[in-house]
Amino acid sequence: MPLMDSASWKIFLEATEPNHHLLQTAEWGDLKCQFGWSATRLVAGQFGAQILFKPLPFGFSVAYVPKVSTRNFAQMQTGELGKLIEEECRKQRAVFIKVELDCWDDEYQLPLFGYTLSQHAIQPLRTITVDISAQVEEILARMKQKCRYNIRLAEKKDVFVVEHNTMDAFYELMQETGGRDGFEVHTREYYQKGLDLFWPTGRVALLIAEVDGLPLAGLMVFCVGERSWYLYGASSDRERNRMPAYLLQWKAMLWAKEQGCRTYDLWGIPDEPEEKLERDFETRSDGLWGVYRFKRGFGGVVRRSFPAMDKPLIPLLYSLYKIRQRIRGISF
Repeated sequence: MPLMDSASWKIFLEATEPNHHLLQTAEWGDLKCQFGWSATRLVAGQFGAQILFKPLPFGFSVAYVPKVSTRNFAQMQTGELGKLIEEECRKQRAVFIKVELDCWDDEYQLPLFGYTLSQHAIQPLRTITVDISAQVEEILARMKQKCRYNIRLAEKKDVFVVEHNTMDAFYELMQETGGRDGFEVHTREYYQKGLDLFWPTGRVALLIAEVDGLPLAGLMVFCVGERSWYLYGASSDRERNRMPAYLLQWKAMLWAKEQGCRTYDLWGIPDEPEEKLERDFETRSDGLWGVYRFKRGFGGVVRRSFPAMDKPLIPLLYSLYKIRQRIRGISF
């Protein structure tokens, strides 16, 4: 059956790709469906993909395939899966299909049949991944000395990391962080729904760093198979001298390790070569530069995802979309 519901998609992924990306999970698709998108899961034999549709004016849409594996993308280009996806996209009047691969920039060498590289990605292109498969002492030894010091300092200064199952403290921290750093946050309902969907599977933890019950920093960490991702985080200006964010990240890594994960993805740094990142991070604070200064301390490896790709289905409207991109600098 080519079209699958959420429950069937979970079974299919576990059978064919147990180490699939978070953004291909049924829970992620269900989350997006609550906030303006729709999700379609299509299967051809042992290959499949989750497609997210975002509505556009006049009944058109954009089709987005987030973090699909290379084995499934190969079938999207030349196999039956590709035919099914294009048929569904045309049915939903998609102007184009945007695909982001679940692989690093230096790992994909195959040709792109029908797809062209895009200048606009939805997810951050560059990140830092930490190997958490080793012994705890070895993971700590790979960190920058200052980072290790700050983790221990937080423990000495009575910072405790507590797992929560409601959004009250976390969302207040998110609002404070967004207002301070000038970025837009999701609604409280969005974060709560994400927690509610992933919680029964054991694939999420909401961690809050506290002092005497006062929330100082929080994050949401997700895991699938052997991988984990730090997607959302926030911190208060209160008690920053206690370094709560450092201990919080460390506890999140330990949580992921306990779930059987081998890598921890810090999810999002400036899209610049590592040489430039290291040269400029002490003098830059705009955009993601501030978070790079923080994330680099955890001893990970800078990696870059393969660029996003587009396949136009309505060429005239796709050309107008690209003009809009250039003028407004947006992805959709």
